Amino acid sequence: MKNKILYLIILTVLIFFVNSARIGAKENFQYQLYTPETYKTELPSSKFDDNSKILFIVDFSNSMNEKLNGRKKIDIALDTLSAILPQINPNIQTALRVYGHRAGFTYLQGCMASKLSVPFSAGNAQNILTSLYKTDAVGWTPITYSLKQAVNSDFVGVKGKKHIILLTDGGENCDESPCIYAIELMKIRDDISIDVIAFDIGDIEANNQLRCTALTTRGKFYSANDSNALKDSFFDSLGIDKNVHGSIKTNF
Repeated sequence: MKNKILYLIILTVLIFFVNSARIGAKENFQYQLYTPETYKTELPSSKFDDNSKILFIVDFSNSMNEKLNGRKKIDIALDTLSAILPQINPNIQTALRVYGHRAGFTYLQGCMASKLSVPFSAGNAQNILTSLYKTDAVGWTPITYSLKQAVNSDFVGVKGKKHIILLTDGGENCDESPCIYAIELMKIRDDISIDVIAFDIGDIEANNQLRCTALTTRGKFYSANDSNALKDSFFDSLGIDKNVHGSIKTNF
């Protein structure tokens, strides 16, 4: 009799744990069920909400024509942005500033070759891509001047948090320090962060300056030495899940 009672107790405990495991599994495995009427393609999740403002600053200096693994760096950058931009939530306002797009015959010309190519707007991916592919890499690297223009011009009247993603393959060459500028900027502004993607930069001082620029503004610094690392840097900066998203479609 005692053995039978002990057996029932053990069996009850086992059933309890099995059922608990099943419930836990159901809670951890989440999926969405769609009918043909309600199915739609989902946008990748992002750390930015609909009120976010993202300014891309892209390097079009002459050094972007140098080859990396057999391809021009500018071509790698354009391919990467072509894959990344359409995945940004179209409700988020984005804009594009480029530098080095104009040859500088004098120091002054080269260090002021920076322009806002595409103003802030929602659903701006195609406009940005069109502008990028129409731009030539021919000039210098006025990073600090570009950041100043972004803050003092591009962001005028723009409310809320503002995020800059700077892609560059070199350090500042206009005798200004983006690090010092970022430090001074943070003394008077708390609504701007800068992520820096250093693309194939071997210069230690340049990397240190760019790292300082990012970390001082509570941004992130990425060192990308090939196309895969470049793409991963953009995914991480934008907070987009690079894994494939799937949905279950039914016919009832």
